[in-house]
Amino acid sequence: MKSPLILGKVIDQLQHSALPEEERNHLVQALQDDLRTQQLRTVTLESDIQPYNNGSGIYTVHAFAGSAQGAKVLADLAGQALLNWDRDRALEGLRRSEAGFQAQAKQVERQLSSATSQERQALLAQQSTIQSNLVQLGLLEESVTGVLSQLTTAVEPGAPISPRPLRTAALVGLISLMLGLIYSLFRTLLDRSIRSEDDLLALSLPTLAVLPQVRKRDVLLSGIVRAGRSAGLYESVGYLRVNLMSELRRIDHPIVMITSTAPGEGKSSLTATLADGFASSGQRVLVVDIDLRRGTQAEVWEKNGETANWVQLVGHDGAQTTREALLDPYNVQVLEAETNVHVLPAGPGLQDSMQLLNRADLTAAFALWRQHYDIVLVDSAPLLALADGLVVGKHADGVILVTEAGETPLQAVKTAVSRAKRNDLKLLGAVINKMNVSNSNSYTYSYNYNVRS
Repeated sequence: MKSPLILGKVIDQLQHSALPEEERNHLVQALQDDLRTQQLRTVTLESDIQPYNNGSGIYTVHAFAGSAQGAKVLADLAGQALLNWDRDRALEGLRRSEAGFQAQAKQVERQLSSATSQERQALLAQQSTIQSNLVQLGLLEESVTGVLSQLTTAVEPGAPISPRPLRTAALVGLISLMLGLIYSLFRTLLDRSIRSEDDLLALSLPTLAVLPQVRKRDVLLSGIVRAGRSAGLYESVGYLRVNLMSELRRIDHPIVMITSTAPGEGKSSLTATLADGFASSGQRVLVVDIDLRRGTQAEVWEKNGETANWVQLVGHDGAQTTREALLDPYNVQVLEAETNVHVLPAGPGLQDSMQLLNRADLTAAFALWRQHYDIVLVDSAPLLALADGLVVGKHADGVILVTEAGETPLQAVKTAVSRAKRNDLKLLGAVINKMNVSNSNSYTYSYNYNVRS
């Protein structure tokens, strides 16, 4: 079938067929490609040989075209070309014998022109025998057949094998489902971020609270503190406050440092909402923004919309930023952000913050400031971004590590916990922040436990 003796004949016959020109040209091009690549796609031959029946069997020709009529015409032409090739192969021996007898006849005819009377009689007899043999060969050529014989002509297909919309849709759906499952599996294996309390338990790190994600629109309109009062964040911060005070119940006027593994995980927002929660229960709170490179507490409370009033903490006049207060802790003013909440802003960003922390007497500063408040909340730089938190954390009674649900890598938490323990920080536990409530089973009861009317 791959031979030009067959496909070439099919192509010639196809060009003179009654098929529409567009389909005819398409089939001719396809057959020429099959012939060039020696890979049959347009016409194929299927054999069913019976080895125990003298090697006989059935050959089936399959043709593929753009229409049922085209497929039938192509199959018939291919079958006929195969039969013609088989017959020509059978005639090959007879044709060679015929050529031999014709050569003998010409030789006898040349000899007759110069033969004697006695020789002439013998040559005429030989000539008669040769002519008789040629006649017999001619009769054999007309009746000879090859090994192959046609059982039936091509059957026009009742339905196309392609395209099949239902089958294609089913296959696409099945493949999409499989790809989705594979993608989910790989994402689960590769995505090692904090998603639940179980991830933290594996690190022997207790979860102090799981805080829901607050809508950005609410934060932009009213600030994180007010947005937290009216959202599910209020109950979660209350849960955090109870857990925190349980851990620090034996310490008077505790100092708590709040940090994270990296920027953007919500430590500053948590510090502000936690301060608001303590203040609502009547406790006096001092918020110290000691993230000297990228402090944000001033912006957080400014968005809250409260009146900016400065009050004297200790001494006379003096510092109004943390960077200044650390150098002169006995003369400090603080911002009254709301009732029972005072804030000491970080001030302009400081590149070499570690140098300032090394010069400051943190022990004296915190000991002096804690005398005036029930609790001091320290907003520190991320543990993996700067070493500032490791220095400040040694002067705190406890450290809270803030993580972002679905974003904070598990390895980052491992590294932060390792650094905290190596520097003897009192790590109280972690908070999972910005949890999508619809995708979590943690603490969902508190978000729906509304007042009965």
